[in-house]
Amino acid sequence: MTLERKSITSLIKIGLCALVAVGFLAQVQAADPTGTYSWTTPGRNGGPERKMTLKLKLEGDKVTGTLSSPGRNGETTNVEIKDAKLTGDDLSFSITREFNGNSMTQKYNAKVTADSIKGKIEFQRNGETQSRDWEAKKVTAAKAPETK
Repeated sequence: MTLERKSITSLIKIGLCALVAVGFLAQVQAADPTGTYSWTTPGRNGGPERKMTLKLKLEGDKVTGTLSSPGRNGETTNVEIKDAKLTGDDLSFSITREFNGNSMTQKYNAKVTADSIKGKIEFQRNGETQSRDWEAKKVTAAKAPETK
């Protein structure tokens, strides 16, 4: 009888450990940032707002994507994201823009949810680290009109 009780106790302990492990893995599993996100930033020198578009793709454990923004003369500028990392729902990446022989790197850190990405952007300006908040909403495909 004692052996039987020890076996049942061991099975219960193993079962509880398995439940805890499954719960832990479910929490650690990364959010999927795949999709298109957009947000606006204030325009230069009081100009009109600028619409930014971020396209992300998760392949295995690798995040890739591009950031599109209005450029000079109304042309869209596309920049590949670099150093992308996704840990749970924490996303980080950087972009580097080149203009007039200079380069500027911005580092993005954010939390991913089902319909948005929200965090901070860090960059250097006049030799000092600056930061600002950013929040991008996931763009959903527009429904096609019903035909009769």
